[in-house]
Amino acid sequence: MGFRLTGIIKRAANQTSSKGVDVPKGYLAVYVGEKMKRFVIPISYLNQPLFQELLNQAEEQFGYDHPTGGLTIPCSVEVFSDVTSHLNLC
Repeated sequence: MGFRLTGIIKRAANQTSSKGVDVPKGYLAVYVGEKMKRFVIPISYLNQPLFQELLNQAEEQFGYDHPTGGLTIPCSVEVFSDVTSHLNLC
C-alpha cells in the first residue's frame, strides 16, 4: 500500500492556515522526535524515495490522525536531519 500524499498535504495545509502558522508557499511543516520539533521543508521532498520511507513510517504509526495536528515523522531529530541533509545535496 502506497502513501497517499494528497490527503496529507490537504490536511496539513488546512490545519496550518487555520492555526495561523506561517509556512511559505511550496513548503510544509512537519514535527519530528519526542519533543515534536517543528521543521519547515520544501514540498519537493515528498517526491524523494528516501523521504517517502519516513512518510511510510508515519502512515504506519499514525495513519492520518497525527497528534500535533500536523504531519508527524516518527524518527529522531538526528535521523531526520541526516535524511534532509542528503536531500539538500541532490
